Amino acid sequence: MARSTGSWLSGPPTDPDDPATPEFPGQHLGLPQSGPASLPGMGRRIAALFVDWMIALGISLLIVRGGSASSLTLLIWFVIGVGAVTLFGYTPGQYFLRLRVIRVDAPVGVGFVRALARQALLVFVVPALFTDADGRGMHDRATGTAVARAR
Repeated sequence: MARSTGSWLSGPPTDPDDPATPEFPGQHLGLPQSGPASLPGMGRRIAALFVDWMIALGISLLIVRGGSASSLTLLIWFVIGVGAVTLFGYTPGQYFLRLRVIRVDAPVGVGFVRALARQALLVFVVPALFTDADGRGMHDRATGTAVARAR
């Protein structure tokens, strides 16, 4: 016999006609469905993260020359993420995959404080795995940002 209340894993029921259910990711944020400023899929964001990590790993291996580079890699990845998003709005990996970090509340740059908070949350990886209906991770929701297509 099926439970009428569902389980805690099923979440709230979704109705396709409900205005709270977006037709496409980013609709509630006022972003377009496709093209520049639209929200990309998880695959592109993970690929950008992988590129950033490989860059940080390469730099750390150049510094330690054969020693353990794990903690240094994390530190370099963190600094690259905060610095690049603050200055340019994207990390090197996001640039190569044509992505950028945008603020969803205003058409201005992300800024140092938001970039720092976003990267600090991203260190734990777990916030990025839990996404909302728009596909934004918890770290983006907490900082009022989103990763969008740049071009």
